[in-house]
Amino acid sequence: MSESLISRRSLISRAGMGAGLLGLATLLNEEGLLAADLGNRALHPLDPVQPHFDARAKRVIWIFVNGGPSQVDTWDYKPALTKWDGKSIKEFDAEFKDTTGFFKNAVGGLMQSPFEFTPRGECGKMVSSIFPKLGEHVDKMAFIHSGYTESNNHSPALFMMNCGRPQMGLPCVGSWVTYGLGSESANLPAFVVMSDPKGRGLPKGHAANWSAGFLPGVYQGTHLRPQGDPIDNLQRPSVMNEATQRNQLDVLKAFNELHLKQHPAESELAARIESFELAYRMQSAAPEAMDITKESKETQDLYGIGKEECDHFSRQCLVARRMLERGVRFVQIYSGGMENQRSWDGHSDIQGNHSQFAGETDQPVAALLTDLAQRGLLDETLVVWCGEFGRLPIAQKGAKPGRDHNPHCFTAWMAGGGVKGGTTHGASDEVGYKAAENRMHVNDLHATILHLLGVDHERLTYKYNGRDFRLTDVGGEVIRDVIA
Repeated sequence: MSESLISRRSLISRAGMGAGLLGLATLLNEEGLLAADLGNRALHPLDPVQPHFDARAKRVIWIFVNGGPSQVDTWDYKPALTKWDGKSIKEFDAEFKDTTGFFKNAVGGLMQSPFEFTPRGECGKMVSSIFPKLGEHVDKMAFIHSGYTESNNHSPALFMMNCGRPQMGLPCVGSWVTYGLGSESANLPAFVVMSDPKGRGLPKGHAANWSAGFLPGVYQGTHLRPQGDPIDNLQRPSVMNEATQRNQLDVLKAFNELHLKQHPAESELAARIESFELAYRMQSAAPEAMDITKESKETQDLYGIGKEECDHFSRQCLVARRMLERGVRFVQIYSGGMENQRSWDGHSDIQGNHSQFAGETDQPVAALLTDLAQRGLLDETLVVWCGEFGRLPIAQKGAKPGRDHNPHCFTAWMAGGGVKGGTTHGASDEVGYKAAENRMHVNDLHATILHLLGVDHERLTYKYNGRDFRLTDVGGEVIRDVIA
């Protein structure tokens, strides 16, 4: 049977529904056109792919600390800020420009952290008092104190951290990972994103942060909506039963695969075929994966389910663990929404801002590390904690002082998945203004994440508009110090 003999529309209209579709499905099956496993990833774009070399990690969860956490108030202890408190940063760095931040008329002196730091773990890592639970896990973490990026504005900095360049329209790291490795789950999305559920909005740039860009659409992140049904259309229409829906999809898939054979360059068609099939399978798999009532009370208490300050993030972290153990390849959870006090963007009252958001995330993320370890999943799950940039060590003047944006220095940490715990890579300067030793560009962070997944960042490419693109653009070096 050839598509040229009869149009799809006329055949479907003649076949009708019910018995007609069943008869058509039988005919297509006899012709070898129905649900054929062609063994070709062009038709099955989420099939698992062997990594370039032995992987230390199989999956990633990224706790995206949205808004720009202050490195000097979280993980990068700077006693010199107490010594220099109130003095002009130009006494320390004559090249400082007021234009580093956004509020040059509110530039104050160097400001000591309002939080106490104490040594934690066998490695003796100095940790801010806002992380009492996470501080228990420092021996699992590799800290990077020398990160720097290319923009001090939220949107381009978010695109830089997610997509490797400070512009929208490019594939994000989760999309590159699923494009390179496929999915271990047949019934759930390969890449899942969760955003702030407390009415504080999406991060700047919205869905462009988890876009597949020019990659086939099947690699885009699936956003779990914070309110209402997490995913659209998980319930089939009431007028349709399972058999009828399956027959419809089989017919649609058969015609699409026939067309794709004749036009193999149409990668988006393969993505559309897979999206229909995945949506069908998710109707039963996704609700089960997100049902945390099946977890024991002990587990729910571990995450802080029911605690007012952290319940929302606790639920997201627990759902993330359930997704990961069911084969989801990449999960990203955003702490905080839009700018200012709705995220870690502490322009005013850095003490109140960071106390609030740390209080929302400290126990849930610590529980996630504990839970993954207890289930034997941490060794093959890479956990990343990072935002889009850091913050200045000087005060932003106000009734309650805050800190302005700082692209010159940020802190990130990783745990699990082949990471050497209890270690530190790089260092910022004496007051935490600039990355000073073993500087780490965002492309280096991405190269390291891919390496731990068994992927050579220079070989993971996609041809678009005549050029081979990659996540790390034309840069990126693997940070060997943090690899076990």
